[in-house]
Amino acid sequence: MRSEPEGRFHTVDVDPVTSGVRRAQLRTSDGVRIEAVYQPCRRSVPDGEDRGGSPEPGPAIVVAHGFTGSADRPAIRRAADAFAAHAAVVTFSFRGHGRSGGHSTLGDREVLDLVAAIAWARAQGHPRIATVGFSMGGSVVLRHAALYSAGRGGRTEACTDAVAAVSAPARWYYRGTPPMRRVQWMISHPLGRAVGRYGLRTRIHDRAWDPVPLSPVEAVPLIAPTPLLIVHGDRDAYFPVDHPRMLAAAGPAELWLEPGMGHAESAAGDGLLERLAVWLTDRAAPADGP
Repeated sequence: MRSEPEGRFHTVDVDPVTSGVRRAQLRTSDGVRIEAVYQPCRRSVPDGEDRGGSPEPGPAIVVAHGFTGSADRPAIRRAADAFAAHAAVVTFSFRGHGRSGGHSTLGDREVLDLVAAIAWARAQGHPRIATVGFSMGGSVVLRHAALYSAGRGGRTEACTDAVAAVSAPARWYYRGTPPMRRVQWMISHPLGRAVGRYGLRTRIHDRAWDPVPLSPVEAVPLIAPTPLLIVHGDRDAYFPVDHPRMLAAAGPAELWLEPGMGHAESAAGDGLLERLAVWLTDRAAPADGP
C-alpha cells in the first residue's frame, strides 16, 4: 500500500495481489472528491509479435455506473473484469455515490465526474479513450460526448474516441413505468431522499435543475463524428424500447436491441459485455495511417 500526491489525483491504494490495480481520489473542476479504480489490460503481447520500440499504449475504457451504483458494486466489477481482457479500465463512483463526496445531481454535473475520470485514464498513459455508461451513466456519457465532441470546436483532452450508452433514457422526467415512478418519488420527496441516503447509500441533491440540462436525445445529434452505440434490453422495466429507438433515430448511431435483457449493468450478460468490449476497443483504435 502507498499514498502519494499526483496533482489533481491522489493515489491512495495499490492492490498487491492484482498487479497494476490502483485506487485514487480524483478532484472534479467544481471541487468534488471522486473515488476511482484503474485496472490494467490483461491482454499480453502474442508470441512472435514485435516487442521493440515504444508502441502507443492501448485504449482505456471508462465505465459510468447507474443511479445508486458505485465503482465497487459487483455488477460494475464484473463488467470491468470483462472489459479488462481487451483494454485498461477506469471505474469510478459518481458524486453522492459510494465513497465519493458531494450529492447526486441525477446526470447533470456528473459530466464533470466523467471528465475527471477520463483525465486520470490519460494520466495512466492512454491517449485513446472509450466511454460506456449504464442507465443514468448512459445519459452522462451521451451528454459528455455532445459537450466535448471533436466535431464542435476541435479535439480536446476531454474528448472520447467511442461512446456506448446501455439502458439510457432518451428524455428527462420519465414516469411511464412503476420503477421510474418510484425513482421519481425518491429524488423529489424528502422521505425518498432519506431512503436513498440510508437505504441505498446515495446522497441526492435537494434542489431541482436550474437550468434543465441538455437531454440525452438532444445530445445525440451533437456527438458525431465520434462513433456511438445504443444498447437496450427489450425487457427493460425502467425504460421501454421507444427510448433507444428515439436515441438511435436522433443521429448517427448503431442500435443493439438485446432480446430478453433487463435493465443496465446488472442485466448485462457475459456475452454482451464481451461484444461491448470489442466494439469499444475497435472504434477507439487509431485509424490506420500510411
